Amino acid sequence: MTKMEEFYEKRYKLLLIIPLLLLIFSVIFMINFYSKTGDIMNKDVSLKGGISAAVYLEEAVNVEEIENSLRSEFGDSEVFVRSLAALEEDQNGFIVEAGGEVDDVILEEKLENLLDIELNDENFFVQVTSSRLGEDFYRQMIRAIIFAFVFMAIVIVITFRSFVPSLLVILSVVFDIFITLVVIDLIGLRISAAGIAALLLLIGYSVDTDILLTTRVIKRREGRVWERFVGSAKTGLTMTFTTLAALILGYIFSTSFVLKEMFLIIIIGLIIDIISTYIMNASLLKWYVNNRREKYE
Repeated sequence: MTKMEEFYEKRYKLLLIIPLLLLIFSVIFMINFYSKTGDIMNKDVSLKGGISAAVYLEEAVNVEEIENSLRSEFGDSEVFVRSLAALEEDQNGFIVEAGGEVDDVILEEKLENLLDIELNDENFFVQVTSSRLGEDFYRQMIRAIIFAFVFMAIVIVITFRSFVPSLLVILSVVFDIFITLVVIDLIGLRISAAGIAALLLLIGYSVDTDILLTTRVIKRREGRVWERFVGSAKTGLTMTFTTLAALILGYIFSTSFVLKEMFLIIIIGLIIDIISTYIMNASLLKWYVNNRREKYE
């Protein structure tokens, strides 16, 4: 028995304190967040309705000053301004996202006064999403996540045909998605339809690593349980770190806000997945196997 195996055998139950504390903090934060906002996430105009306007300029501008000016103009209305990533060296600009109570014509007039230029079809593009349409689309996306999760759970139960291992995989996925959502709220990221799609992708990736771990430990009989656990961890962590490397590079070099949002959400989720799979799920699975040592050794 190696020192690492001996350490794990003695302290694997103590390792559960890490995900437990993380879960307690996340539940408290989410309850507080929901009481303040009435929702579990910050939604952008594509999910709650509003105006998304892109302004193209020849020279760069200070987006913080524009955001502060627009917020003072529109009072309590939600207004967010972000730089528009340049695809060409001589192209600059920014995107304005405002709540549904802001009129697009008035917004155009305010921007013309702030920038001291005339906006037209060549340098100003605006998209208006009704609050009803945004809310309907949001509900459909949430419904898609719920259906994906339910069918995922059914496949897991059919695959393992054992209640506890199946439950541990499902709990690990729930933990991963929930903690990722809390981190997203903590950093103030506003979720669009692309962000919901990223969460769907994350469900698939999270369950993949958990199934790999559970299959190696429960269904295989080659070697001892520790050796099977280490083998699955090597394979799973190799997959995770290579994916993280690709996503981080994509996030750094991408000029698309949609891709950046998706990459960031999946990056956060993959980091949390390491905790949910190789600390929480692995320790609980170890506990379960130890109580049935004759069956799985």
